[in-house]
Amino acid sequence: MRVAFYAPMKSPNHPVPSGDRLMARLLIRALELAGHEVEVVSEFRTYAATPEAAAVLEPAIAAELQRLRKKWASVPRPHLWFCYHPYYKSPDPFGPVISAEFAIPYVTAEASYAAKRDSTGWAAQQKRVGAAILQAAVNISFTGRDDAGLAAAFPQARLARLNPFIDTALFETVSPAPDPLRLMVVAMMRAGDKMESYAMLAKALRLIEDRPWTLAVIGDGPMRREVQALFAAVPADRIEWLGERDGAEIAGLLGRGGLYVWPGCGEAYGLAYLEAQAAGLPVVAQETAGVPAVVEAGVTGLLTRDGDVAAYAAAVAALLDDGERRGAMGQAARSFVLDQRSLAIAAERLDGILRANAATGVRQ
Repeated sequence: MRVAFYAPMKSPNHPVPSGDRLMARLLIRALELAGHEVEVVSEFRTYAATPEAAAVLEPAIAAELQRLRKKWASVPRPHLWFCYHPYYKSPDPFGPVISAEFAIPYVTAEASYAAKRDSTGWAAQQKRVGAAILQAAVNISFTGRDDAGLAAAFPQARLARLNPFIDTALFETVSPAPDPLRLMVVAMMRAGDKMESYAMLAKALRLIEDRPWTLAVIGDGPMRREVQALFAAVPADRIEWLGERDGAEIAGLLGRGGLYVWPGCGEAYGLAYLEAQAAGLPVVAQETAGVPAVVEAGVTGLLTRDGDVAAYAAAVAALLDDGERRGAMGQAARSFVLDQRSLAIAAERLDGILRANAATGVRQ
């Protein structure tokens, strides 16, 4: 099929790396691996920090919609529209209209809806998201939490589940050579949930200063100085600030770590957890949001109560102290991702979802 791909929050071509951009790119690769022809049909970003900012975008949205209409007046139309991650701050104003006018299926992935936002000025944006979810031939979610949220808000919506996944190619060639006391983190340095996780990690590590751990941090961002300030009490020889690295470098660095420590405050799920496990690292995270969708509690890592710093520190210490358990979890983590969460497996599952719910009758 010819797939019109659109990510209203952040285009897969956006210059700033993030988990959102990575998942958009992975979905495109999965679609292509399944034999579909994918085109990113718009770079228009509908993200708005406030309802007032959203209203300002409406004239530009109308112009972009007209451009898309004209585009397919003279070239072959897509067989379906695939929208990744529409939500109240970043709805899809194009796909539902185009799909209805051209009589093609509309599909969402990682759509979310929060009724509580209706009373905070976002009702118009919420209405747009809700209508898109109901129109969709299928709404693909990545976690049980998202499934339940959509089912509660829209019992009549058509839902399907695709587990979070990564391209495991870089990790398949890594031969883990873990430093058992080397703690690893891969995360951007920005305000919000990321900063909250860094703050929680710093507090937890101060509680287990008696263990001879070291910490390696991969990542950069606008709050680098603030993040480093959180760890100011850590002796310089116990922490490495490795900055931003490419995928191959990250895979190699993770393969030399012993334990992946990222609390995951507010994480939708966290592809970095899958990358760490693919490199053979057990994970210590919080049992919050979508994290249980990417870490098998008690098997590939330990998940602690949300917001409990002492429990988090104790979990890190427990795996530092128990080499046999840590090693077994590391092996289980690598097998879990390579055997169950690869791009190839996701491509097969995604193709099956589309064929079952959004077939257009075209010859494949």
